[in-house]
Amino acid sequence: MPVALPPTNPSNPSNPTSRADPDTPTTPADTHPHPADDRPRTNRPRHPATLAWGLAAAFAALYTCVAVNRHRRGLTKAYDLGIFEQAIRAYAHGRAPIVPLKAPGYDLLGDHFHPLIAVLAPAYRAFPSPLTLMVAQALLMALAIVPITTWAHQVAGPRAALLLGCATGASWGIVRAAADDFHEIAFAVPLLAFAATALGRRRPLAAALWSLPLLLVKEDLGLTVAAVGLLIAWQARRDRRTPLPGLALAAVGVAATAFILLVVLPALNPHGSFDYWQQLDGADGHSPAWAVPLRLGWPPLKWLLLFLLAATGGFLCLRSPLLLLCAPTLLWRLLSTNPHHWGVSYHYSAVLMPIVFAALVDAVCRTSTERNARTAPAPTASHPVRRALAVTALVTVVSLPLYPLHEAVMPEAWSTSPRLTETRAMLRLIPDDTTVAASNRLAAQLTGRADVTLVCQDAVGPGPEWVAVDLRDPSVWSPCATAATARMLAAYQEYGYYRMVDRDGLLLLKRP
Repeated sequence: MPVALPPTNPSNPSNPTSRADPDTPTTPADTHPHPADDRPRTNRPRHPATLAWGLAAAFAALYTCVAVNRHRRGLTKAYDLGIFEQAIRAYAHGRAPIVPLKAPGYDLLGDHFHPLIAVLAPAYRAFPSPLTLMVAQALLMALAIVPITTWAHQVAGPRAALLLGCATGASWGIVRAAADDFHEIAFAVPLLAFAATALGRRRPLAAALWSLPLLLVKEDLGLTVAAVGLLIAWQARRDRRTPLPGLALAAVGVAATAFILLVVLPALNPHGSFDYWQQLDGADGHSPAWAVPLRLGWPPLKWLLLFLLAATGGFLCLRSPLLLLCAPTLLWRLLSTNPHHWGVSYHYSAVLMPIVFAALVDAVCRTSTERNARTAPAPTASHPVRRALAVTALVTVVSLPLYPLHEAVMPEAWSTSPRLTETRAMLRLIPDDTTVAASNRLAAQLTGRADVTLVCQDAVGPGPEWVAVDLRDPSVWSPCATAATARMLAAYQEYGYYRMVDRDGLLLLKRP
């Protein structure tokens, strides 16, 4: 896509775009010139914020439509919407985040460290529904569009800003997460967008302040905070300033991660340890240490992840040091023995999207500046920039049908099947404020109004008042093994539970 750039004069020292080395600024303003600032006013909106916030509002509405409709269709699950609703419901009533869906008396802060989700408690107290979490996630995810679009407008003008804003909002990582139940990383996506753009614009204090709340989002993000600190220190050295503030931030990130992993999580976990150590290859003692680095590139699905990330940033993002912020997340994902961490599904790539697009904007700025410093005035962007924007647009368009955002315009996604009608009728038989053991998807429909456990868990005390199972639920094998579900159903019937519903794989039992 053509992007107009202003004429430059390499011999004019007052022109910031004449600097041959954009990485050796004398002031933050000189470091990243904003060529769009000298454009004719008729070529762009008077206020870039109008475009940025408009796109954010549009994508927030799309995310909300898709997520709420998926819940309406019964596609949300106990893992993870039900789990987070139980946690936030506890916060809303001033209690610790005890989550029966994980296990009786299970403190969710012993699973992953995400106390920042407690800020949703007042909204949930006012609107006690899983839809509250979905709307909040949609708003948070869409907020990441604002800093990316605003910076892109300043660097490359309105058309590039529109393209990159839409590409950020429709990016496969964010779309998949926005439609996939609720997860704590919804907070990380906008925080990383603001932190990465602040880094690119040489605003170290803002970058540090935006990154610090990541320590309360998830335990591994402390290493991303450390990466932000190292980049701040690197920029300071190039600007001939002291790197100590950046190094201090990096130390805080590493120390916080170590403290959370080694002290906080084991103290709150019922097993007395961090449950996910065994997913790191070699951490369980079964793999030799020398084999761990080899797993970074095998199986080949990991290369697909890396290729798609680079292509999403038009491959030009590889020129930006901001892309190094992806390293901590990619490292633990590639070392993990969990195949879900290697691929391009689920919600794990959402935190990488704002970094990739911030790196692309930074690379566009660097490429344009270097070209203008070497050549005569040119009315359009360089070929590398145009190619990068074209690749980004292509990846966005090709991935749209593969991820849930397209459901917003699919008529069949908005229909109500006879099976869904039967499921709703069965769930209406369960009164509010009762105890229920349910299968994965049915549990997510009940956590807002009942005390819910998974059907495969051993009964505690007299057992739940109701048992609701959809034997045709394709997710029923995870987190519950099919054999465990069958065992507990047989046990409940032996205990005298009688069948209220037994039709087409839908089973509702009531305690005598």
